[in-house]
Amino acid sequence: MSVFIVTGTDTDIGKTVFAAGLTGALRARYWKPVQAGVDPEGDKERVAALSGLPASHILPEAYRLTTPASPHLAARIDGVEIGLDRLALPKVDGPLVVEGAGGLMVPVSETLLMIDLFAHWRAPVILCARTGLGTINHSLLSIEALRARDIPIAGIAFIGDPHAENERIIPLLGKVPSLGRLPYLDPLDAGALKAAFKASIRLP
Repeated sequence: MSVFIVTGTDTDIGKTVFAAGLTGALRARYWKPVQAGVDPEGDKERVAALSGLPASHILPEAYRLTTPASPHLAARIDGVEIGLDRLALPKVDGPLVVEGAGGLMVPVSETLLMIDLFAHWRAPVILCARTGLGTINHSLLSIEALRARDIPIAGIAFIGDPHAENERIIPLLGKVPSLGRLPYLDPLDAGALKAAFKASIRLP
């Protein structure tokens, strides 16, 4: 079973859209272990709509929290205790795409960061990054944090409008493969995402 973890240098960076495109391109299963905030829907529902895959490819979350906040806070507000024992990677036939919550240093619980969970799984990470101002610092810090924990990096994927220099210098300085750049899509639907992903992203 091949596993890819999709994370971002920040929240609201477009990693759910990227994860949907990757899930569709690989005809993989998708799993978001911790969903915090489900109004009007969670990321699982968005990926189901954008991936173009049957419902059987979208796995239920280990924790589905109603409060839109950091998972540790959402769990506290919802009266839920998040435990590592429920966060084992699911066994599936074929590829599995796992989407983290927020960025690497987001707390899953009082004692567990998202990056700690990635280190526990030891699966390759795809880092999604903005193209605009600030992305060099955020991206290189994220790459350094992953390397400090010996987490394999499958590559970096840029999301947004073109910025040739940022897209050049980050893979160079970070010594990671660039998987390309996914542009903003309007309208955003399964067909547009599939076409853009095929045209713009190199599969890891």
